[in-house]
Amino acid sequence: MSESEYEADVTIDSRGAGCPGPLMDLIGKIKSADAGMVFELQTTDSSSKNDVPEWVEKANHELLDIVDHDDYWSIFVKKS
Repeated sequence: MSESEYEADVTIDSRGAGCPGPLMDLIGKIKSADAGMVFELQTTDSSSKNDVPEWVEKANHELLDIVDHDDYWSIFVKKS
């Protein structure tokens, strides 16, 4: 199991949800957040490893890290 150097202000547990659920969960939370907040999206959906970074780039936020745990991924995003 890997660890991240980042500490989340908000953790979104979307484990077990299929595409596009995890991304929609992240978008819903990040919309109302203050700039600079760090989000950890926990997901078991492998497509999130591609979908989330693509959206983060389009939305001009910052992808901080993707951590591969034994049975899920943690994707760290900082709101711009």
